[in-house]
Amino acid sequence: MPAKPQNNSVETRGVHPKSSQETDISRDDKCTMAPESRFDCARDRLLGQRECEERGCCYAPLNNFDGPPWCFYPSLYPGYKMGPLTPTTRGQAATLTRATPSHLPRDISTLQLEVIEETAGCLHLTLKDPSSQRYEVKLPAGVPQSKTDTQDALYTTEYQSDPFGFIVRRKSNGRVIMNTTVAPLLFADQYLQLSTALASSLVSGLGEHYTSLLLDLNWTSLTLWNRDIAPHADVNLYGSHPFYIVQEEDGLAHGVFLLNSNAIEVILQPTPALTWVAIGGVLDLYVFLGPDPQSVIRQYLQVIGYPMMPPYWSLGFHLCRWGYTTTITTRHVAQRMHNAKFPMDVQWNDLDYADKRRVFTFDPWRFGDLPEMVEEFHKRGMKYILILQHHPPGTYSPFDDGLKRDVFIKNATGRILIGKVWPGPTAFPDFTNPETRCWWEDCIRDFYSKVPVDGLWIDMNEPASFVQGSVEGCPDSDLENPPYTPRVVGGQLNSGTICMSAQQKLSTHYNLHNIYGLTEAYATHSALMKVRGKRPFVLSRSSFPGIGHFSGVWTGDVRSDWEQLRYSIPAVLQFSLFGVPLVGADICGFGGNTTEELCVRWMQLGAFYPFMRNHNDKPNAPQEPYVFGQKAQAAMRSALNLRYSLLPFLYTLFHHAHTSADTVARPLFMEFPTDPNCQTIDRQFLWGSSLLISPVLEQGAVELAAYLPPGIWYSLHNVSFTSINFKGQYLLLPAPLDTINIHVRDGHIIPQQEPALTTAASRRNPFFLTVALSEGGWAWGDLFWDDGDSLETFEMRNYCYVIFIAGQVVSDPLRLNGALDGLVLGGLQVFGVPSPPLYVLANGDKVRDFTYRSDTKVMTSLALPMSTVFTVQWAL
Repeated sequence: MPAKPQNNSVETRGVHPKSSQETDISRDDKCTMAPESRFDCARDRLLGQRECEERGCCYAPLNNFDGPPWCFYPSLYPGYKMGPLTPTTRGQAATLTRATPSHLPRDISTLQLEVIEETAGCLHLTLKDPSSQRYEVKLPAGVPQSKTDTQDALYTTEYQSDPFGFIVRRKSNGRVIMNTTVAPLLFADQYLQLSTALASSLVSGLGEHYTSLLLDLNWTSLTLWNRDIAPHADVNLYGSHPFYIVQEEDGLAHGVFLLNSNAIEVILQPTPALTWVAIGGVLDLYVFLGPDPQSVIRQYLQVIGYPMMPPYWSLGFHLCRWGYTTTITTRHVAQRMHNAKFPMDVQWNDLDYADKRRVFTFDPWRFGDLPEMVEEFHKRGMKYILILQHHPPGTYSPFDDGLKRDVFIKNATGRILIGKVWPGPTAFPDFTNPETRCWWEDCIRDFYSKVPVDGLWIDMNEPASFVQGSVEGCPDSDLENPPYTPRVVGGQLNSGTICMSAQQKLSTHYNLHNIYGLTEAYATHSALMKVRGKRPFVLSRSSFPGIGHFSGVWTGDVRSDWEQLRYSIPAVLQFSLFGVPLVGADICGFGGNTTEELCVRWMQLGAFYPFMRNHNDKPNAPQEPYVFGQKAQAAMRSALNLRYSLLPFLYTLFHHAHTSADTVARPLFMEFPTDPNCQTIDRQFLWGSSLLISPVLEQGAVELAAYLPPGIWYSLHNVSFTSINFKGQYLLLPAPLDTINIHVRDGHIIPQQEPALTTAASRRNPFFLTVALSEGGWAWGDLFWDDGDSLETFEMRNYCYVIFIAGQVVSDPLRLNGALDGLVLGGLQVFGVPSPPLYVLANGDKVRDFTYRSDTKVMTSLALPMSTVFTVQWAL
C-alpha cells in the first residue's frame, strides 16, 4: 500500500491542512518512484519528453512499451484544492477549485464534492460541475434503505486538501480501501479521471469481458462500451458493469461502483491500483464495505435493484437455432426431443419466423400457422419464445404507428436516424421516451393477441448496426470524435452502432449508449407484465447495472470450442456478482461446429448454468441432443434429468436472490472467503452454499483435479468419493463421459423432485430429500414453492415455505397457501449415517422399505404429504 504523500498531512473530515510546500521538493525527489507505482500522465496521447515535462510530469523511459508509463505524474502534482466540508440535507459538501487549468480541453475549474453516508456499509461520494447540468444516470430500480446511524459505519473517511484526494479506511482494522491521493483528479467536459490504490490484487468484476474471474493487474486496460462482438480476449463486449469487488487478505471484501453510462476505461496496474477514465457525465461513486463478499453484493444490489423472480418454467431446458426455417421444422425438433425422452420446456425461434425479418410479423408462408403451433406447445406443457430486433422503415403497421407517435431516435438534424441491421435499413426506438414504452407495449399486445408467446428475446440491443453511425454517416463533432476515445473495437465510439450525436428524449446517444439495452429490457418487462398478467421472461444481450431486475442475460455468440466452454464459467459468475443470476452461455457453442464430446461436456456444465439454452448458428452442424450417438445421448439425458430433479432447489435459490440479494451460481470465494485456495478458482463453482459443481473442461479428460473446500463433501454420483477434510484439498476425481461431478456439502438438505419431460409435469411428481449430515449429525434446508408463474407471490404472501431440519429429519411448513396440496415426499437419502439403523420411523410408524449402504447412505421410500409437518427418525 503506497504511503501517503510526504510533506502533506492527512486529516479526518473536513479539517484541512495547509497547502504542501512543493517548492521544497526537488524534481528528482518528486520523480523518484518504483515503476509499478507510476500513474500515466499521457493517457490521452503519446507524448515525447518535452511535451510530457510541459505538463509538469516526469519522463523516464523503460525498456518495454507495454508496462509502466514513461510519462507519469510526480508526487503532489498540482490539482484541485478542497474547501471546508459543510452539512447538506443528504450529508456533507465541499467546493473544489483548481487554480491553474489542467492539460485537458474544456477543463472544469470548480467542482462540488458531496459525501453521503448512505448506510453503515455504503459510502456515496459525488463530484459534479456546480455551474452546468451534466448527464447523470438514474437507475429504474433501487431498494430504498433506511438511513443509518453513522456511529455504526464500517468506514472512516479522510481528506487531503491540496492537491485534493480522499482515503476510505475500514474502521475495524484501519485498512485502506480507497486512496485517491496517489494520482491527480482530472475533470473536463469529456474526460474525468480518478485513480485509487487497491487493498489487494484479488479484483473481480468490471465486465463484460472475456477474462478469468480474477482480473489481470499487470498494466491492463478494460473498456466498458457495449458492442456487438463475439467473445474473445481484450475487447469490449455486449455489457458494461463499472463495479468491482476486492478480496482482502483476511477474508474480508469490499466493492466500488461508478454510476456512469458514458464510455469508461479502467486501467489496472500491479501497485495494486486502478484508474477510472470516463468521457462524460459525473463521478458518482459508491463504496461498499461488506465486510464479507456476499454482503458487498447485497449492498451493491440495494443501489441497482434486486433480481426479478423468474417463472419456474424458465429454469427448464431451452432449445433454439437460427435456421428453424418453418413451423414444420420447429415442430419436428420439439417432437424429436420428446421422442428421445429429453426434458425440454421452451422451444424458441430466431429471426426465421419474421416476415421479411420485420419484428411483430410472421411469415405467411413458412410460419402461417405459428399461432396454432404455439397453442400445441402450450397443450403439451411447453412454452414458446421468439426474438425481437429493430424496426425497418416502410409501410407496415408497427413502424407507421411509431412514426406517428415519434418514438424513433433522431439524427443531429432532427430526422429519424437510419442504420442497418438484419432487415436492412433500420430505425431504433428510443426507450428513454415514455411514449415509446407505450407504443412498444401496444406492439407487444397486438402481436400477443395473434401469437401468445411466453417470453421475448431482445437481441442486437447494444444497439448494433452494420454501418458506422448511420446510412448517412455522422457529423464531424466532439461527440463523434471526442478528445479521448478509450480503446474500443473499431477505434471509434460509433463503430458498429449509431451516431453519438443521435438525439434521444433524455440526452444524446453519447451519454445513453451503454443503457440502451437496459431501457429496452425495462420496457419489454413492463409490457409483458401488463399484456400477459404473469411473470415476465425477458432475455437481453446488452446489459448495464440494474438489468437483472428486469431480464436474464446470455453471453452472446460464443464459439464451439473448449476454451469458450472453460471461459463460460467466469462469465456466468461475473454476471452473478452484477446482480444478474439468470444467466448462461449458448450450450455447445453458437458459432462453428461442435464435436460430440464437446457437446456432451457442455450439456453437463450447462445443466448447471442458471439459464440453460442450446443455441446454434445457421451454417453449423446440428447440435440438438438427439443428433448424437446413443452413449452421448444417454450422458446428456442424465445431465438434464439431474438438473430437472434439482429445480425445486434452484427455484428456492432464485427466491433468495429476489428477496435477499443472495447469489445463485456462486464463486467459491464467496462461500469460503478465508480459504486462500478459493480466492482464485473459476473452473468450479457452487449453487448456493451447498452444491459444488466440478465439470470437465478439457478434451479427452476422463478424470479431473477438483478442489474440495474444508468440510465433508458427499458425491451425488459416487458416494465412495466422500471427502472428509478440514483443511480443504485437491482430489483426482473420476469423470468418464457420462459423469459430471457434483458434491453436496455437509449440514445441508437439498429438496428435489422426480424429473419429467417438462416442468409442468415434474412439478406434480413426488419430492425427495438429499440430506448431507454434518459431523455432529445435523443438516438444514428449505423450499420455496408457489404456482411458478404469478406476479409478486412473495410480496402478496401467496406461497409455501418449508424448512427441513435434520437431527433427525423434521419438516416445518412456515407458510402454506395450498400450492403443495396433493404433493408428497416420496423418498429420502441420508449421507453420513455411521452405522446401519435398527429401524426407521416416519411420523412414528415403522418404515419397512429402507436400505443402508456401507458408503454411509440410508435410502428410504416414503409417501408423506408435503403440506403438513412430518418427522423421519432412525435408531442406531
